Amino acid sequence: MVIETERLLLRQLREDDEPFMLALLNEPSFWENIGDRGVRTLADARAYIANGPVASYARHGYGLYLVELKPEGAPIGICGLLKREYLEDPDIGFAFRPQYWSFGYACESATAVMEHARRHFWLGRIVAITAPDNTGSINVLRKIGLQYERTIEVPGAGKPCVLYGPPPA
Repeated sequence: MVIETERLLLRQLREDDEPFMLALLNEPSFWENIGDRGVRTLADARAYIANGPVASYARHGYGLYLVELKPEGAPIGICGLLKREYLEDPDIGFAFRPQYWSFGYACESATAVMEHARRHFWLGRIVAITAPDNTGSINVLRKIGLQYERTIEVPGAGKPCVLYGPPPA
C-alpha cells in the first residue's frame, strides 16, 4: 500500500491488475476523455502496466496507483502522478469506472496523492490536464485547489487540452 484514506487504499499497479485495467482502459468514457490506449487483451494490459506505471515508479518514484475501496479491496479506478515530456511539472491524473462516479472518490484520492507527493517527493508544483468539455474532471481539479491556467496543445492528441495549476503564491 502507498496511500490510505478514510475510504480508499491506493497502491502500485501490479501485473495481476490486468483484468481491471483492461476493463477501465476500454470504458467509452475513458476513450472519450483520455484516449484510446490500444489495450485490447490481457497481454496488452500487462504491457501497459509494465511500460507505464511500473516504469514510472522506477524512473520517478511515483506513477498511477490502483484505487481500491476499503475494506473489501475492490478496484474502482486509478489515480496518481505522471511526468509527461511535454509538461514542465508532474501532473495528477485519475480515471474511475463509471459506476463509482459521483461518490467523491476522485477528490479523495487526488487530494491524498497531492499530499503524498509533497511529503515524500518534495514536489511543489503539480498540474493537471483535461479536455475542455470534461466538466466532471474540471470540477475535481477545482475542488482539490487547482485553477485554469491556459489551453495547450498535447502532442498527438489532435485536440486542445486545458492546463490547471495551483493558484499563484
